[in-house]
Amino acid sequence: MISSSKSEKMLLALKDYKKRYLTKNLSDLDESGTRIMINTFLTSILGYQELEEIKTEFMIKGTYADYIVQTGGKRHFLVEVKAFSIDLSDKHLRQAINYGANEGIEWAVLTNGRQFQFYRILFEKPISEKLVFEIDFHAEDYDVKEALELLTYFHKDAIVKKSLDNVWARYTALEPIGLAGLLFSPHVVSFLKKELRAKYDTKFEDEDILEALTEIVCLEIPLEKLKIPKFKAKKKKTRIKPTAPTENPIQVLEERFEEEAKEINPQA
Repeated sequence: MISSSKSEKMLLALKDYKKRYLTKNLSDLDESGTRIMINTFLTSILGYQELEEIKTEFMIKGTYADYIVQTGGKRHFLVEVKAFSIDLSDKHLRQAINYGANEGIEWAVLTNGRQFQFYRILFEKPISEKLVFEIDFHAEDYDVKEALELLTYFHKDAIVKKSLDNVWARYTALEPIGLAGLLFSPHVVSFLKKELRAKYDTKFEDEDILEALTEIVCLEIPLEKLKIPKFKAKKKKTRIKPTAPTENPIQVLEERFEEEAKEINPQA
């Protein structure tokens, strides 16, 4: 998404950010001080130009968003900043999402300078959001290279190449509810029927497979009892981790089960 030289520059900037701000005792730092950190984050790490591409105190329906980041006149995401000394909360999230919803901006970043939460705003009724990924510079398992890979999606050079569309596609593709739904497709059902027939020399109906799949998806199965095939090891990729679905997964899968059953057997 970005050149190797830009990636190296980002990595150095990330390390510098942590050294300058996160190795010191800033427990009393207020919001105005935290914004100085975010200025560095947006310019040195993500590569945006001050004034031209970073708008501060942007008015939205009588209130002010801390930052709006744009290129070529297109607004890509907003940043809501809270004091370094406080933890992020649902109240802060609602504020950021409301700003984005009122301005038609699809992405919001909520941060206190040490934690960065990246949300996709869903323009539904009601408005909702998904936490696509989070970086906590103070976490014990913090990995600067993993942080780099995630933050690359929000780098200026990547954003103009529609990186945010890419990260959202990866997120939605890996959501458990979506992957579970694919198990009910006619192709998978047909494949399983053939495999089971070959292994057990017994004929199975589509409904038998669908009912078994419903139990697999909706019931908890101890991992130690699963026989998971081993795949050839490849270079580890940073995974965009979907959050828990807001819908009832069992209800959703039951509805999909009924739809797939009708497609396979219209007379059912």
